[in-house]
Parts: sequence; structure tokens; C-alpha cells
Amino acid sequence: MTNDVNYFEIGSPEPEVAKAFYSAMFDWEVGEPSMPARYSMVNEGAGGLWDTSQLGGASYAIFYVQVDDVHAAIARAQELGAAVVVPFIDNGQIEFAHLTDPQGNRFGIWHPKATD
Repeated sequence: MTNDVNYFEIGSPEPEVAKAFYSAMFDWEVGEPSMPARYSMVNEGAGGLWDTSQLGGASYAIFYVQVDDVHAAIARAQELGAAVVVPFIDNGQIEFAHLTDPQGNRFGIWHPKATD
């Protein structure tokens, strides 16, 4: 389904602190980080925790909207006044980007890659 909010992500330069907080607060299960991305899945893929210590150290919590075409969604968002925070990335499994709306709220867009 497209244009659905169906994933969340927490970015933290101190992922162990974020893991301890959210695990205690919501009883979330946070997996071990994958390398080299330093990305941990939350509740078996409902969300993720990204160690941003090597990426500028941003702290954020965002939602992701699944779209049909990430490039087209980036272009449309920019037409509407959005800014690109993390440009288009294809990690082999998904394509995604982070944007900020005209009021500065961060959000993500993503699309799963076809699996054979």
C-alpha cells in the first residue's frame, strides 16, 4: 500500500541511551545493530534505531510514508517547499530519503525494492 505511514525511525548519536529509554518506556525489543550501517531493528521491523554518531550526530524521531516512486516524491515535496535532509539512498533492499516540510518537521519516504 502506498502513501501509508508504516515505519518509524529514531536517530541518535547515543543509540544505547535511546535503546534503554524506549525499551523501558514501551517495552520495545531493539535488535543488535547491523554493520556498517549501525542500524538496529525495533520490534522485528516495525521501526528502527539509527546510530548517527558517524553521520553528524543528529537526534530525531520520524515517521516514514511508503510511496510508489521515491524520486518523484522528492521532486513533489520540493515543489511544495520541502527540503532534502538525507538524499535518495538505495541500500539494495529499499530506497528512501529524509525531508523536512516547510515548517521544519522531519519525515521519511521509502519504497521497497522488488524481490525475485
